[in-house]
Amino acid sequence: MTRRALAAALAASLLAACGGGGGGGDGAGAATTTSTTTADPTTASTVPPTTAAPTTTAPVDVDALRPPAAAKDPAGLARQIRDAEAVLRARGRSDGDVARAALAQQAAYRALGDHPEWDARVIGALPPGLADPVHRHLAARRELRALARRPADRMPAWRIVPPAPAARLVGWYKAAEAEFGVPWQDLAAVNLVETGLGRIRGTSTAGAQGPMQFLPSTWAAYGEGDINDPRQAIRAAARYLRANGAPGDIAGALWHYNHSDHYVRAVRLYAGLIGERPGAFAGFYHWGVWYWSTAGDLFLPVGYEATGNMPVDRYVSTAPR
Repeated sequence: MTRRALAAALAASLLAACGGGGGGGDGAGAATTTSTTTADPTTASTVPPTTAAPTTTAPVDVDALRPPAAAKDPAGLARQIRDAEAVLRARGRSDGDVARAALAQQAAYRALGDHPEWDARVIGALPPGLADPVHRHLAARRELRALARRPADRMPAWRIVPPAPAARLVGWYKAAEAEFGVPWQDLAAVNLVETGLGRIRGTSTAGAQGPMQFLPSTWAAYGEGDINDPRQAIRAAARYLRANGAPGDIAGALWHYNHSDHYVRAVRLYAGLIGERPGAFAGFYHWGVWYWSTAGDLFLPVGYEATGNMPVDRYVSTAPR
């Protein structure tokens, strides 16, 4: 594996990619993966239920949703994060409510990630139970932004598609964990950072392909079937990580996957966040794909498709609002 353009793109966003743009993931730090059986730490004293939006009953096309604008100041970002986290940590929310909250959460973390000088004011305004996860979200985002290095002046030759259903993805991660011993949260975090859980279809500048971004030569050694098939790609990633030291040395195995300490720390942080409580994956599942460009953060909706590297300014002038 080598550093990938997809990872830099997603890095700039949560979803992130390792080349010259930004996509759907966020990440950073050296968190330890925790069990999915961990009790949900959220209580009324840490995230007041009154901050959660009312449940929506009408069906929602979640793939058509776009993120709200991020607040422009620390107080506004604190409210946006608090309200989004309250919905994501509540039980019984509709898929539409979760998707909206996840996009608001992602937009807020992207904005705050660029303003470390606001950290203390934002975190100080949040319920105490959110301080640690917010710190980890921001650390992950900044690790991935360090991979991107600079904003891109050309749009990526990607196609943005809906991911496989969340239940299927989790089932494939857990089946791979059962077979190879690699924690499912780490597989999910790799999938998130590499291609936004499969939302990004495209070949990296190094030639990596598929939802887990394999070079064809590596796929020949560790993969079976179709490199673009998410189930097969997840299984191959688990096999590859196991061959390089997982589960005993997850960090070392991830370094073989992508030779960057920033990448390793980001994936481990996201794995920890995914595993901290039941239902946490649902929020990440609804994160969108962003691209860090010379025109700022650009959200790439489902349906975006480009076969060539269009200049960013031309895309911005012609993209639907």
